[in-house]
Amino acid sequence: MDETSEYVCPHCGESIQIVVDASAGSVQDYVEDCPVCCNPNQLRIMFDREGYASIQVEPS
Repeated sequence: MDETSEYVCPHCGESIQIVVDASAGSVQDYVEDCPVCCNPNQLRIMFDREGYASIQVEPS
C-alpha cells in the first residue's frame, strides 16, 4: 500500500511530501536530497502494525 507522508527538511525548514511504501519493509533507511534546497537528508521510515508511517529525518 502506497501512502504519502511528510517531513520538515532540517536544512531549509520546508515541509516535504513523499510517497512511502510499506512493502519495502517495516523499517527503511535511506538518503534523499531535499527537492527545495538540494541538501541530503537521512530518512528513517517506520511502519506500525496498522501500516501508518512515521519519519525521522536528520541532516546528512
